[in-house]
Amino acid sequence: MADFLQVSTATETREQAVELARSVVVERLAAGAQIVGPVVSAFWHEGEFGTGEEWQLLLKTHADRYAELEAHLLAHHPWKNPEVSAVRIVAGSDAYLRWVATAAAPLPAE
Repeated sequence: MADFLQVSTATETREQAVELARSVVVERLAAGAQIVGPVVSAFWHEGEFGTGEEWQLLLKTHADRYAELEAHLLAHHPWKNPEVSAVRIVAGSDAYLRWVATAAAPLPAE
């Protein structure tokens, strides 16, 4: 089961989160996306402490798709240096993980 990841990022607005989630799922880089928010974040940025509201995206994918997913997020994200992090899914129901594997599989070449 170590072949599956939950990838997270965040955006400033709900609309940005929805669009980023849509683009990732349509491209089959992730099987699905959950958008949570607004959440309050506390952080250091450019040497200064800050807080703010963000919309968190949680994306489920196969580990083989991570590099493409990360590249897509970095290319389409509204921020210059967004969080893109992944944690391994160490357990999950067989049916759910089969769905992730199928839904995040590249489309066959035509």
